[in-house]
Amino acid sequence: MQHDAGTPADPPYWMATPSKPKLKLPAGACDAHVHVWGPRKRFPFAEGRRYTPSDAPKELLFKLHERLGIQHCVIVQPACHGPDNSVTIDAVAATGGSYKGVALVPVTIADAELKRLAAANLCGARFHYMEHLGAGPGIEEAIAFGKRLADIGWHLQIHMEGERIAELAPALKRSPVPVMIDHIGRIDASRGLEQPAFRALLALMQDRNVWVKVSGTDRATRQGPPYSDAVPFARKLVEEFGDRVVWGTDWPHPNHAPPVIDDGLLVDLLAEIAPSEAARQTLLVDNPQRFYRFGPARKLTGAAA
Repeated sequence: MQHDAGTPADPPYWMATPSKPKLKLPAGACDAHVHVWGPRKRFPFAEGRRYTPSDAPKELLFKLHERLGIQHCVIVQPACHGPDNSVTIDAVAATGGSYKGVALVPVTIADAELKRLAAANLCGARFHYMEHLGAGPGIEEAIAFGKRLADIGWHLQIHMEGERIAELAPALKRSPVPVMIDHIGRIDASRGLEQPAFRALLALMQDRNVWVKVSGTDRATRQGPPYSDAVPFARKLVEEFGDRVVWGTDWPHPNHAPPVIDDGLLVDLLAEIAPSEAARQTLLVDNPQRFYRFGPARKLTGAAA
């Protein structure tokens, strides 16, 4: 597949002007999972990618965060840009350390390149165990690679099918660095809180080296917005493992089926996921700061209000 600027792009998966949240977020709130795409003329997409999104550059992300009231963020290198982390490095650099990045890297990466990425405010390596994103290194390779990540203070970020949690859990428990699980483990909300995949996630979370993102209610749902079937999973994780959970929008929502996602709604769902102000302070401010070690918070101008 060609990656030139002439390749047709998928329609946007996100809402151009999301609703203004009713919920006011605490000062220093963090969106711990987003991506940026393009602009493709400057940051070409990778050969062999599974999708070709519309450009969603850093300027759109910053505008969104102005509207939502978010001052810290974790930008995760997207699969469509592959292991060239330039697009993520560029976006992170524009924030002066208030945002951090997570890289896609081969386990064979040179130490010098790892150190270069770390110096650019990237702080973790993500590995996919999702069929639609293609094959990557095996879990044992990723865990072994973790020994090198420990030397630079990075973590492992794991994106896996819900049905693979039990299979991968024994290896994840041996990780020499903290493990961050994406999107509530990609469970299927229609199968209920007692489903084997979610029970396996709860069991894995007993290991204090493991964290989880209570993002992706819009992916777990089988009912659509406002995702009422998926919210109980996120709320239970906050209730039981409140000191090891973070939240994110997953903007601009890669490979998302219609309808397009309203990020304002995702913010308002936090009132159900973390019902008290104290719980939201922990989820959105204290936990992300402890895990990602951000610089000073990005100032909000109110321009997108």
